[in-house]
Amino acid sequence: MVIKICRILTLGFGVAYLLALGLFLIGNYGLFGQARDPLAGLFLMPLGLPWNRFIDWVPEGLLPWVAAAMPGLNLAILALICWRRGGAGRPGRDRGSSGNA
Repeated sequence: MVIKICRILTLGFGVAYLLALGLFLIGNYGLFGQARDPLAGLFLMPLGLPWNRFIDWVPEGLLPWVAAAMPGLNLAILALICWRRGGAGRPGRDRGSSGNA
C-alpha cells in the first residue's frame, strides 16, 4: 500500500513538473502566440525547493535553466525513495516470493 502511494505521489509530482516546465517554455519564448512573460518560471520555483535556494553560484544567463532543472532533482530523489522502498533488486523482497525458499 505504501509503495502504491509513493508511486502515485511521484507520478503526480512528475506531471506537475512537466506542466510547469511547459508553461515556462511557452511563456519564456512566446510560443503559440503568447506574449513573453517574465514570470513564466513561477510555477517551477516551489517544485524545486530547497535546491533552488542554493544556486547563487550560477551565472545569470544560466539561472532560468538551472532553476528549471531543480524540480528534476526532487523527482529523482522521490523516484529513488520509491525504488528503495519497493525492494527492487533485493533478494527475498520480490512480490511473488514468500522468502521461505
